[in-house]
Amino acid sequence: MAELIRLAAANEAEPQRLPRNIEAEAAFLGAILIDNRVNEDVSIKLQPDHFFEPLHGRIFEQILRLIDRNMLVTPVTLKPFFEADESMRELGGPGYLIKLTADGAGLIGARDFAQQIYDLALLRELVTVGRTLVDNALDTSESVDPKGQIEAAESALYKVAEGESETGSMKSFLQASTEAIKNVEKALNSGGSLSGITTGLNSINAKCGGLHNSDLVILAGRPGMGKTSLATNIAFNAARRWVREREDGIEESKGAGAKVAFFSLEMSADQLATRILAEQSGISSELLRMGKISRDDFRELSRASRELQELPLYIDDTPALTIAALRTRARRLQRRHGIGLIVVDYLQLLQGSSRANDNRVNEISEISRGLKTLAKELSIPVVALSQLSRAVEQREDKTPMLSDLRESGSIEQDADMVWFVYREDYYELMKKPDEGTPAFDAWNEKMERIHGVAELIISKQRHGSTGRVRMKFEAKITRFSDLADDQYADARYD
Repeated sequence: MAELIRLAAANEAEPQRLPRNIEAEAAFLGAILIDNRVNEDVSIKLQPDHFFEPLHGRIFEQILRLIDRNMLVTPVTLKPFFEADESMRELGGPGYLIKLTADGAGLIGARDFAQQIYDLALLRELVTVGRTLVDNALDTSESVDPKGQIEAAESALYKVAEGESETGSMKSFLQASTEAIKNVEKALNSGGSLSGITTGLNSINAKCGGLHNSDLVILAGRPGMGKTSLATNIAFNAARRWVREREDGIEESKGAGAKVAFFSLEMSADQLATRILAEQSGISSELLRMGKISRDDFRELSRASRELQELPLYIDDTPALTIAALRTRARRLQRRHGIGLIVVDYLQLLQGSSRANDNRVNEISEISRGLKTLAKELSIPVVALSQLSRAVEQREDKTPMLSDLRESGSIEQDADMVWFVYREDYYELMKKPDEGTPAFDAWNEKMERIHGVAELIISKQRHGSTGRVRMKFEAKITRFSDLADDQYADARYD
């Protein structure tokens, strides 16, 4: 076809010929125009940006728009959209669309053509990444930052591996709105309260809609409040939900569970596993550590362990990780296992680059920005635990607030949601007066009311309202759960 030769010749002047097959692009487009069902048979996510010839990309984009409107796509229905297209005029006008359908051979190998178009697009992007890597490595005019260049190169290679080119990161409103509608549909199907990944706690899901892709959630609290316990509970609940949904035949894209990566910089993997086993077996984690359990308890523990063997919960307990190393490991885990949620315990134990080490505030700012970037890059929620400053202990009212976030205001700025875990009974226990006094009776009455009750204070929520959610906390087995329905009336919302 003379037109295709002309399209190919237009780029022959390049010093290095980029991988492409314009004939395959034309054959694939022709196949769709002959039979629109061809596009449904293609399993790969082919995008307009994957076409080497820009005109073919625009034709494919318009085809997708019409198909999305349930319209029949033919050269006749496409013609009005390309009458003013300059590239089309150079090829003889909209009559080029008819010429695409002249050879029906594309119908036979449509899937193969689509796969080749996709593969060649990845190769072109790999060439671009390679050129950029070489250019940056040779440029020493500015301050040299080899580790930064390695991190940027690795991020670029990850995008290529996931089929995302630099141009492919640009989304039309059609693509963005389609994703938004899917999220709304997911929330509708779940009963109107869950559009993201479940936390396993209905009260939190009802307030936040679950954990959403690309969100950075900061879970903060003073030592002893139970923030690690809550994070462990959420990680376990999401992973268990994922297993159950696969057993029930629910598609992963429509489910509320997720495979989880838990980066524990404070506790070892076996300590975290002990907490989860304690929660599931109902046996005190303290008794488990000391081995003070009966034979029946051990059998129950073994049963819980067998049930959890296939749990998609991956624990990395490497101490003193840098933010760059964490992002590298997270990318690798998503590539190998398809993780859908990351938990980091805790933010202040991560390390920044060597350049930021001279200033702790700058280092924490770099880490919080890195975690938010990671959430967007992998398009999954990241829950990062954070310590609070001692200013809480110096106030009469121990309720935490945003200004208590330790060492940097950037944590608050980068986060999409900020949660505080607060247990009033923890502080009230320290005020115990002498027994037999009127003060003791009043204290005892208050303790009966607040014992085992925790609050999740939602101080920032980019996509919703703030407020408080009350939960039940069983300290012996480190488990958070929903309060009984008749106690929900006490929950406060802003």
